[in-house]
Amino acid sequence: MAKSDGDHASLFQSAPLPIAKLGPAETLACLRLIRSENVGAVTFRTLINHYGGASRALQALPELSRRGGGKRAIRLCSLEDAEAEMDAAQRAGATPLFTIEPGYPAALAAIDAPPPLLYVKGRIDLLNRPSVAIVGSRQCSAAGHKLARLFAAGLSEAGFVVVSGLARGIDGIAHQTALPHGTVAVVAGGIDIIYPPEHAKLTEQIAVEGCLVSEQPPGFKPRAQDFPRRNRIISGMSLGVVIVEAAARSGTLVTARYAGEQGRDVFAVPGHPLDPRAEGTNRLIQQGATLVVSPKDVIELLKPMAGLSETRFGLLMPEAVSTLPTSAEAHPPEVGEVIHEKILQALGPAPVDIDSVVRATGLSIREVQIAVLELALAGRLSRPGPGLISRS
Repeated sequence: MAKSDGDHASLFQSAPLPIAKLGPAETLACLRLIRSENVGAVTFRTLINHYGGASRALQALPELSRRGGGKRAIRLCSLEDAEAEMDAAQRAGATPLFTIEPGYPAALAAIDAPPPLLYVKGRIDLLNRPSVAIVGSRQCSAAGHKLARLFAAGLSEAGFVVVSGLARGIDGIAHQTALPHGTVAVVAGGIDIIYPPEHAKLTEQIAVEGCLVSEQPPGFKPRAQDFPRRNRIISGMSLGVVIVEAAARSGTLVTARYAGEQGRDVFAVPGHPLDPRAEGTNRLIQQGATLVVSPKDVIELLKPMAGLSETRFGLLMPEAVSTLPTSAEAHPPEVGEVIHEKILQALGPAPVDIDSVVRATGLSIREVQIAVLELALAGRLSRPGPGLISRS
């Protein structure tokens, strides 16, 4: 599985993201950093690793963008806008949770470019319990309905939190069945947006008895492209993904693809060969997904790692500390326009990984890392996928 930023994302690879409970000022600074121009998940991680906190990183953005050749001042998210978003979250009953805080899902934090910020509502403790995703067709058959209930009941009673996307069909059935034991619903829109409308009551129940999760700000109405983004969170939070009914072009297969890329187990419940709702599921089995016919099949495979989920993902969470590091790091050394141009000349519209740029240019990994940060903040290169860069 290709790594996005795993080996080369940060300026100093030995410097992990600081884990700390953020105070109000640093919470606003983190939000402002995330909402500022050209700061995505990878750049957020890089900046936090280097500067030890969002406040210092925010101060550094204009200079880094200038060094990268930005033709105008980089747009920083204003304090007023950040405060307005936090106020909206408070009205919605949602809590912001950043990757640098304890309680952020350890499994999700281990994927390439995890969402820097999640809004959560409900039982936050569920986010770090061993989890299994159950997803499938919105237009499920009676057999699919029964199978979703069977797997959700069996897995939740065995101690797994059931994660899904709160969609019609299989997702909703899985949430409803697992609710007494623990379920997490990842939504594509803002945490205060009810979608689909018929799940209004279920959403209210999950917000109290389970946990709602969204990477979008409150009030955000989901678009078609937001559902695949949601799916990477569903698989990223889970030890494995159970697929119950998926058509050949089902969005459920996107979740399965993300699971494979993230190193998660993919389990597929076989369906009748003549039922188009099972075509995608059966094809997954042909492609190497694990065939399962009962919850016991999943439990037996995941049980050895379930109690060690944090160890498996290499993210044993330390005790919360009261503050972030207090010693400010200097700007990384300026690499200069010659190196910028050398990297840009090596890039084209097709995304490549940073290691390929290092080999093509003969530059050191440190020079490339610094230059990529500056060029990204200046808007002169893009990061179209985990670990990938291309010319803008």
